[in-house]
Amino acid sequence: MAKIKWKAGTLLAPVPPVMISCGTMEKSNIMTVAWTGILNTDPPKTYISVRPTRHSHEIIKNSREFVINLTTASLIKAADFCGIRTGEKVNKFDHLKLVKQQATEISCPMIAQSPVSIECKVTEIVPMGSHDMFIADIVAVNVEEKYIDESGKLRLEQCSLAAYAHGAYFGLGKKIGSFGFSVKKKRKKNPNYKPRNK
Repeated sequence: MAKIKWKAGTLLAPVPPVMISCGTMEKSNIMTVAWTGILNTDPPKTYISVRPTRHSHEIIKNSREFVINLTTASLIKAADFCGIRTGEKVNKFDHLKLVKQQATEISCPMIAQSPVSIECKVTEIVPMGSHDMFIADIVAVNVEEKYIDESGKLRLEQCSLAAYAHGAYFGLGKKIGSFGFSVKKKRKKNPNYKPRNK
């Protein structure tokens, strides 16, 4: 298949349009970022990349804390607003009627409407050019209990999470596989198996 070469750019997709809450319960802000991901498993580490001109940049730089709140399809309009409007002029929690919840390990509020809120403590700030990368330890993960089944497994597929790709938002669709399914051995049928009468 033929491909056309474009200049280098940020065309990795999809990415998560997460809502970052920062500050304190009394004085807080929310911004939306798509430049985020996992850096390491043990210890668990993540990052967000933020333009120095963003209102939240100074808050996070000074407090060295933030919360990554996963965005659902029902939150995508709020996420879009938080990515466009500045917290210098708008109290986003009040304007969007988002509910603050106190984080368990840090001073920042979590967004109650988000199904998963990840508490982070900044360990390093790396200037990258247009953005500064805040590298952070994940110190707690808070999950809405209705998404945890009887066996304690997280049912993230029930959260209706959203994705961002090339300037557009998308709802995640149907499950098409699980990690390792491509190499998983098929179970052999037992020729002597007889179903029990119900």
